[in-house]
Amino acid sequence: MNQEQIEALKKLRAPFEPHQISKLPKPTKAQTDEIKADYKKGIRCDLCGTWHHPKVVHLDYVGHAALTDRLLDVDPCWNWEPMVFDEVGFPRLDAFGGMWIKLTICGMTRIGYGDAEGKTGPSATKERIGDALRNAAMRFGAALDLWHKGDLHPESDEPKGAAPEARTQEQESNTNGWDLDAQDEFVLSLDRAYQAFKQAGQLDKYDDFAKKWTANKANDPAEKVLTALAAFVVKLEAAALKKTA
Repeated sequence: MNQEQIEALKKLRAPFEPHQISKLPKPTKAQTDEIKADYKKGIRCDLCGTWHHPKVVHLDYVGHAALTDRLLDVDPCWNWEPMVFDEVGFPRLDAFGGMWIKLTICGMTRIGYGDAEGKTGPSATKERIGDALRNAAMRFGAALDLWHKGDLHPESDEPKGAAPEARTQEQESNTNGWDLDAQDEFVLSLDRAYQAFKQAGQLDKYDDFAKKWTANKANDPAEKVLTALAAFVVKLEAAALKKTA
């Protein structure tokens, strides 16, 4: 990778403007069930414009159009492709209806995952693609501050939103083996766990799960954490499939 490509990739870390950030309602299963049982208990939300439970929490997110605009600014030749194709040549979905993709920007490729939260039809396909692109672009740092609930750099003297200097894989590594590949594998495992909890209707358990494994990551070697986490995620996915069968 040359210096020009590195400089281009750094632009992905730039914060999005307020008008490019949308609000996404994230109801719990109990809230969704309550509205399904009595539609009149919902409200037309002034924040996001949809009908939902009055106590729903909203998340900030960057929509498909704003993200595509950013990708084109960074690399007009950016591309994505499914990780797996079916026998006809269409993207193959996993057991949860999600899709794994490879996103390539400035010659660098990273993995992402997207789903349509149980929806079907053409709109679900578009939503699945958009979700996967946002997820993969986050690996490059796009809208990373929106994915993280706290301050990513609380002790930094740099202005908020400043793009960091590019770092080599050797610089990203530490004595516990947490190089870029290990960190990507860790994030992908957490993503799989998130999908399993969602499939089982137990998203309320995900935050504690993620905090526990993030603490393990901070204290233990990569190989130990990743092996144990992968085994645990397989059990979660099996339990989710059994519950929804």
